[in-house]
Amino acid sequence: MPIAGLLADLKARGLLDDTLVFWGAEFGRTPYTEGTDGRDHNPEGYSVWLAGGGVKGGIAHGRTDEFGFAAVEDKVHYHDLHATILHLLGLDHERLTYRYSGRYFRLNDVYGRVVREILA
Repeated sequence: MPIAGLLADLKARGLLDDTLVFWGAEFGRTPYTEGTDGRDHNPEGYSVWLAGGGVKGGIAHGRTDEFGFAAVEDKVHYHDLHATILHLLGLDHERLTYRYSGRYFRLNDVYGRVVREILA
């Protein structure tokens, strides 16, 4: 797999500890088909992975139900994922708050927590 080559190369060059690698998509897919149209979008249970850049190696965080449909344990909302990525990049997601048109905004809206359980 090409991603294995990238990770091996970063590690061999001593760059993996300083490089955050994110692999994911915008949402998951249902574990079943929707008629003849294939699998539908699934925001209830999806997988991403992170490597290097301050993330613990070799762990899995969270779990879906037995069908792979919905997260049931150690759920991570995408706001939490964004807060964690920003933290790993050295940014405090809460300090990026600004007020516009009577509402507070930030890169991950005004939600999210750093998922400290996955940090090295």
